[in-house]
Amino acid sequence: MRTPMDHRLRRSKLIVAGITLVIAGLISVFGSGFAFGQNDDDPAIEETDQSTVTVIRVEGAIGPTVLNYITRGIDISQSRGDEMLVIELDTPGGLLDTTQKIVQKLLGSDLPVAVYVTPDGASAGSAGAFITLAAHIAAMSPASNIGAASPVSMGGAEMDSVAQKKIFSFSETLIESIAEERGRNKEWAIAAVRDGKASTGREALELNVIDFIATDLQDLLNQTDGLEIEDRILQTANAEINRVEPNLAERFFGFIIRPEVMLILTLVAIYGILGEVSAPGSIIPGTAGVISLILLLYGVAAMPINTAGFLLIILAIILFVAEAFTPTYGALLAGGGVSFFLGALMLFQDLPEDMQLSLYWIIPATILTIMFFFWIAYYGIRAQFGGHRAGKESMIGKHVEVTDDVSGESGGRVFFSGEYWNAHSDEAHKTGETVEIVRFDGLKVYVKKVTKEENNDG
Repeated sequence: MRTPMDHRLRRSKLIVAGITLVIAGLISVFGSGFAFGQNDDDPAIEETDQSTVTVIRVEGAIGPTVLNYITRGIDISQSRGDEMLVIELDTPGGLLDTTQKIVQKLLGSDLPVAVYVTPDGASAGSAGAFITLAAHIAAMSPASNIGAASPVSMGGAEMDSVAQKKIFSFSETLIESIAEERGRNKEWAIAAVRDGKASTGREALELNVIDFIATDLQDLLNQTDGLEIEDRILQTANAEINRVEPNLAERFFGFIIRPEVMLILTLVAIYGILGEVSAPGSIIPGTAGVISLILLLYGVAAMPINTAGFLLIILAIILFVAEAFTPTYGALLAGGGVSFFLGALMLFQDLPEDMQLSLYWIIPATILTIMFFFWIAYYGIRAQFGGHRAGKESMIGKHVEVTDDVSGESGGRVFFSGEYWNAHSDEAHKTGETVEIVRFDGLKVYVKKVTKEENNDG
């Protein structure tokens, strides 16, 4: 006869085996190709006599994710021994703080970096003008434009005169220092900030704002061939072009910093948190609101990406533990799973590439964590809504042994919990037979016959 402990051990072994199979399957399916700082389409670094150039493309608003992408592009290009890195740019602008960090990266880079505003119709607006001027080589497509670098507040709100003066003064000084460092037209640069001046590609070339007009990437490489940059003579005319695409995290967090998405995150954060405060226990609104708030703070650069990731993981742990004590039928587990995944995705993003996590680890870790806390929550539900755990009522349903024949007329005795009990039944039971406890009546216990199936399971 199996004991309840045997059942629990068998159930535990099955759960552990299931978790192991799931993780093994995920590892075999996803493989290491989901490296957080790598892409399947990143060319392998091979020894070759042919010169190489790495190209990355930056589109949309400038934010923390773009900084990570450019930093990763510089690191990959340097590790390959490229002639230079080309940043294809098309942006309406972005965050000043992030722009300043990108400018620092470009000005401090020993690797020649070319910023190419392309295709026709593209713009290097606002923050894009700072980035273009900071490059070793600045180029534009014929029908592109650059400038309009006057700073504005988030959401376009009016700034008070003192704050506006400070920000304009800082921006003018920054762009002037960039232009001086790169030998470009600093009067135009200051006007781009102070007066919002903008120019077409051909005008920018005439005003010494940029170095080249290029119809396409190969035209740019042909024109830069033979230039001396950072004490090296560039050999780019016949260089092999390697493109580095944004990885999954960069695509996702780049999507988050889009203005319309940030507006949605703002609304979800406000209404979610207010909904939870006005109706405590709703769970889903509050969870969605807090996650949206953390993502929003990251998106506006009010919080570093690794700090946001740490807070999301802390939130996930809180939600997981809460599920065990206040069962919500999986709502908290789902919210915790989303928070844990996003947090793990962000936590190590700001570290060097070889220290970043990959989906190869993040996805199995997320699933394993959810299953672990689901297990805890399951037993928590059993503990709160299950049957009695103490007293005579806890013995109902237990299988016990008959020590003296039991019949409906005279009764008999059974033995359990170290005691003999007077037993009664509508059926006759022989000594040594296994019966099931049905109910108690004072010091009497009523039993019934155990079916063959129940006996096998027991």
